[in-house]
Amino acid sequence: MAIISEVEEESSSSRPTILPFRATFDSSNPLGFLEKVFDFLGQQSDFLKKPYVEEEIAVAVRAAKEKLRKAEKKAEKETVEKETVNATVAASSAEPMEVEKPKEKEEKKEAGPIVPNKGNGADLENYSWVQSLQEVTVNIPVPSGTKARSVICEIKKNRLKVGLKGQDPIIDGEFFRVVKPDDCYWNIEDQKMISILLTKHDQMEWWRCCVKGEPEIDTQKVEPESSKLADLDPETRSTVEKMMFDQRQKQMGLPTSDELQKQEILKKFMSDHPEMDFSNAKIN
Repeated sequence: MAIISEVEEESSSSRPTILPFRATFDSSNPLGFLEKVFDFLGQQSDFLKKPYVEEEIAVAVRAAKEKLRKAEKKAEKETVEKETVNATVAASSAEPMEVEKPKEKEEKKEAGPIVPNKGNGADLENYSWVQSLQEVTVNIPVPSGTKARSVICEIKKNRLKVGLKGQDPIIDGEFFRVVKPDDCYWNIEDQKMISILLTKHDQMEWWRCCVKGEPEIDTQKVEPESSKLADLDPETRSTVEKMMFDQRQKQMGLPTSDELQKQEILKKFMSDHPEMDFSNAKIN
C-alpha cells in the first residue's frame, strides 16, 4: 500500500527555510523511499558531504533497531502477562487444567557461552570489549564529532554507567567483577569512539562478561597473546600458563597439571616400595 508522507527540513543558512518533502512509501520497496530521502538531503544540504556521514547513519540505524527491539520486548512482555491473566481467570472458572507457560525467555537464558573475540572479549550490538588478566577495555561507537563534554561516564567499584547527555545510557549495569576506580580512565578517540580502560581488582581471573546480564564468553577458549605473556612477571606468567594448560587438558578429557603431579608422586612411591602389593588397591 502506498503512503504519501510530508516532512519539513530546515536549511543550514542563518535564517531557517522550511522545505517540503514529498515521497511515496511503498512497503514492498522501503529502500526506494530511503533513496529519495538521501537524494533530497544531497540536493538541499551538505549532510552527505561530511567525512564520517556513513558512521552517523550507522549509529542512527543502530539506535532505531534498539528502539524497535525494546518495543518488541515490551509488547512480548505485555502479551505474556495478558496470557497469564487469561489463563488464571480460565482456570478459576473452569475445571483444573494445565497451562503451558511460554518458555522462550528461559531458553534464551539457557543458551551456552559464546566464543570470545580476538581480544578475549565480545562484540555486542552497542559496544565491544576486550581483556587481559589485568585490564578490560570497552569501545563504544558514537556519532562523529562527539565532544568529551557531551559524554557521561561514571565508573564505580562495581558499576559502569556511560552514554551521551540527553539520551538513554548506552551501558548501565554491574561489572562482572569489581575494578579499581582510581586506576580506570576514559577518553574520546577521533571524536567517534568512547574508549574506557578498566583495571581489574582480581588480576588472576578472566571475565565472562563486562556487565552482568550481557552474553557471556567461554573462558576456556580464551587465548592470551604470547607477547602479552612475556610482559608478565615470572610468577604470574607461570600461573597463567598453568591455567591455559589445565583448560586444554579439560577440553580433551585429560588430567590437569595437579592430577599429573599426583600420578607422578604415586608412581615414585610405588617404585620406591617394590615390596608392597598394589594390585588390588583402588586408586583415584
